[in-house]
Amino acid sequence: MGAYNDKNGHWYVSAHYKNWLGQSLRKVKRGFSTKRDALAWESEFVRKYSGSLDMTFATFYEVYKNDLKNRIREHTWITKSYIIEKKILPYFGNKRVRDVKPIDILHWQNAIMEITDENGIPYSPVYLKTIHNQLSAMFNHAVRFYGLPENPAAKAGNMGKEKCGEVLTWTKDEYLQFIETMKDKPASFYSFETLYWCGLRVGEMLALTPADFDFERKIIHITKSIQRIKGADVITPPKTEKGIRRILMPDFYADKIKFYLESLQINENDRIFPFTKSYMHHEMRRGCKISGVKQIRIHGIRHSHVSLLIDMGFSAVAIADRVGHESIDITYRYAHVFPSTQLEVVSKLNNLMTMSSDSIEK
Repeated sequence: MGAYNDKNGHWYVSAHYKNWLGQSLRKVKRGFSTKRDALAWESEFVRKYSGSLDMTFATFYEVYKNDLKNRIREHTWITKSYIIEKKILPYFGNKRVRDVKPIDILHWQNAIMEITDENGIPYSPVYLKTIHNQLSAMFNHAVRFYGLPENPAAKAGNMGKEKCGEVLTWTKDEYLQFIETMKDKPASFYSFETLYWCGLRVGEMLALTPADFDFERKIIHITKSIQRIKGADVITPPKTEKGIRRILMPDFYADKIKFYLESLQINENDRIFPFTKSYMHHEMRRGCKISGVKQIRIHGIRHSHVSLLIDMGFSAVAIADRVGHESIDITYRYAHVFPSTQLEVVSKLNNLMTMSSDSIEK
């Protein structure tokens, strides 16, 4: 322990610490302009490797990253790290972890909620909640693994909300009106057909190759997705474990997509839709403008598929199996779409009591 002056007039430190295996190691850090800077770095380094909550929040972020980064999907980590580095560390980075109080969280929330874009539009309630959840997740990690007594972010309460209301969808007639405008571009036409009639996520659709189609059994094998990571399209596993699934194709779709694949003359493992989500957004705007159909989000087409299946009378379990969700998620997310059964429930209860009364009277 201690700071030393080298021959070039700079300071360096030699810090001793133990790793998670209990091995004694040494870390030498050079290039400090002053002894004070060298000793401050050494103290923070020792706090980091001892797991002391006297470390700054910026240092804890490095600990958090080392603990978590390899345990989650790359795309998930990139999203998480962006929010932490841009929305959280500028406020809490120099503060000791144990010193962050609920009132600090409240002041931070107020500051975040005042941020607007160049058009004066603030963050959406959903994004506000997402930002807060990342801060709360870090404190939960500190509570669970490093002995922080409580999560101040949880105590302060959340900002924003989980959903911005119901997702806009298309009826079958609206979709059929829209898809007519895509017939001038086969790739666009078949990409939207795949989203609507099979209920795929956009990333799942963009990752499809000829090898994923089994036309004898009329099955699409969903085993991968495409994510945009650092400016490049990267093949990743589906969003959830339930996302790995087999989807049965309706006959009319299977016939059309088979014809399309044969026309491409590509290898079995080449992408059949070799474009980006940005291209899909552009094509949707074009189609909506020409057809006069209301503009919805790309993901809204998947919701439209689910709504179609609900209208056709399929159960939440059957729909969840097709789209790669848990049935409870389908029930919760689309509760407003499922037909109300309250009258049927009351009617059956009334009939039950009427039958009981008749039995007693007899």
